[in-house]
Amino acid sequence: MSDNPVFDRIQTEIDENLVTLFMKGTPMFPQCGFSSAVVQALTMMGVKFKGVDVLADMEIRDGIKQFSDWPTIPQLYVKGEFVGGCDIIREMFETGELKKVFDENDIEYSEVQQ
Repeated sequence: MSDNPVFDRIQTEIDENLVTLFMKGTPMFPQCGFSSAVVQALTMMGVKFKGVDVLADMEIRDGIKQFSDWPTIPQLYVKGEFVGGCDIIREMFETGELKKVFDENDIEYSEVQQ
């Protein structure tokens, strides 16, 4: 545990879920285009993930940026590792790199046909 209780809460979310997305809004109702784009990529891949709504908790919203040393939201974590934000995830999805991350971490997905 760290000296920062917000970091502990963030770490718990990451530890308790294979795939965690810190986002604005919820997976069913994203509140920004960037969060929506990442949700769409994950949904198209059929990946089960936990969405954490940073708009519902200002401590998490500010804390996640410090926790990851990444200035923007959304932020995707796979098996405890920070993968990236919207632009990175979108590019990884388009190039097939995101599949490799899930394959390497034994994360199930069932890519939905477009």
